[in-house]
Amino acid sequence: MRKKISLLCLTLATIGMLAACSSKSASTGQESETKSLTFVSNFPSDTLDPQLNYTTVRAGIAETLVKVNEHLQIEPWLAKKWKTEDNGTTWIFEIRDGITFQNGKVLNAEAVKHSLERTIKESEAMKNALKIKEMKASGQILTITTTEPLATLPSELVHPNTAIIDVDTSDIKSKPVGTGPFKVASFKPDNEMKVKKYKEYWGGEPKLDEVVLTFNDDENARTSALQSGEADIVYRPAIESLNTLKQDSSIVVDIQPSLRNQMFFYNSKQEAFKDKNVRKAFDVLLNPKDVVNTALAGQGSPAKGPFLESLDFSNNQKTKTYGPSEAQKYLEKAGYILKDGKAIKNGAQLSFKLVTYPYRPELPLMSQMLQSEAKKIGVKIDIQQVENMDEYMTTKDDWGMVTYSLIAAPRGDAGYFFNALYMEGGAFNVGHFHEPALTSIIDELNKTVDQKQRNKLARQAEEIAEKETLHSSIVHPNNFVAYKDNVKNWVTTKSEYYVITKDLDVK
Repeated sequence: MRKKISLLCLTLATIGMLAACSSKSASTGQESETKSLTFVSNFPSDTLDPQLNYTTVRAGIAETLVKVNEHLQIEPWLAKKWKTEDNGTTWIFEIRDGITFQNGKVLNAEAVKHSLERTIKESEAMKNALKIKEMKASGQILTITTTEPLATLPSELVHPNTAIIDVDTSDIKSKPVGTGPFKVASFKPDNEMKVKKYKEYWGGEPKLDEVVLTFNDDENARTSALQSGEADIVYRPAIESLNTLKQDSSIVVDIQPSLRNQMFFYNSKQEAFKDKNVRKAFDVLLNPKDVVNTALAGQGSPAKGPFLESLDFSNNQKTKTYGPSEAQKYLEKAGYILKDGKAIKNGAQLSFKLVTYPYRPELPLMSQMLQSEAKKIGVKIDIQQVENMDEYMTTKDDWGMVTYSLIAAPRGDAGYFFNALYMEGGAFNVGHFHEPALTSIIDELNKTVDQKQRNKLARQAEEIAEKETLHSSIVHPNNFVAYKDNVKNWVTTKSEYYVITKDLDVK
């Protein structure tokens, strides 16, 4: 069985030190190679603090109480089971026995309580999502009381930002200690991380000895790393390289529909975007089919709403008419006139900043397409690329629109999307919208357990968001991963939460 030697070993080999990366069996004296894998992605990681970044869960370092499977159904993980009392205000979770953190400490309800207390302290978004009033721990039983009935609490605890860690660890940002199959060996922010297997992992010993995870926002560089053998798995290689990669017998290309929504967010703190007719103008300016064909090279589908059509709570909207002439009609309703090639109102041209980010390269392309079409209706758009979009759009109000890629339903439920985008304190309520009718429906959704009723409420919420054009759903991109044919047990997950697992292997 061929095993891949780590990049570190290859470097040492150039100076005659290859033996340092091998070990000899005490009984046979034969050398054995480290079983290693290199994963290259476009996920930036400036911290490993799970309350601030998904990487800790993706890398198999930490785990959550509940997880989501490939059918988008929630299932137990660190929690063995749970139940609710008082109509969803009191939740009782039983923590699994026999689990230890990677430093040997036992996982019990008290440890989980301390970790979740840190979560709601460090993350305002998670504090608002979990609505925890009080927690009590006794042995393996954790009792959570919420400030209001919250039927979706188990689903909320799937979120990677609720990952359970040992809060007494001295350096959580660089070396968090979790319960997962791999523990941190080293970390260079926004560059590289190495993890080594945790032999005492409660789910069984991992098959790999170590994994090297690197970040590169250049899709062509990621593709080259795979082709040259520097990487075993590449997340989102260059779209235009997919056909070439498919023709390479040593490479497997896996393409799956994703739960992502490539969208426009509008900022209601900018005067122009307080008018829904202006928002509607940009909602219809770009034809989603053109975006799929141009920016996504065919790897995606036009969005008819925030969710994939296949999901039960998706409310497919009516077919729209797209293009500059249709957008112009809405600008006229908003009081703009086209004069000397400029959209003018109160003596000033409609102009604003559109912010995008590079590590999903289709977004800058989509931004440029919008800029080009906007020029035809007399609107001036200045495009700015930023490295940390989440930080920028939540701390600054100098933008009119942003292009964003959001996993709209990572837990197979619509609640996440509506709470995050439209409730006060929501992680993605960057547009500062407050629609009382929509808020009322979301409140009811949060209290409703019956799935059919939840789906009905979700569709009602979609109708309001669409009518008011609080955001624009443009396309659903495909998710694609390429890897060497010696990689075993790779799974391209719909949620994108679980990447490095105990079963991942090389032959």
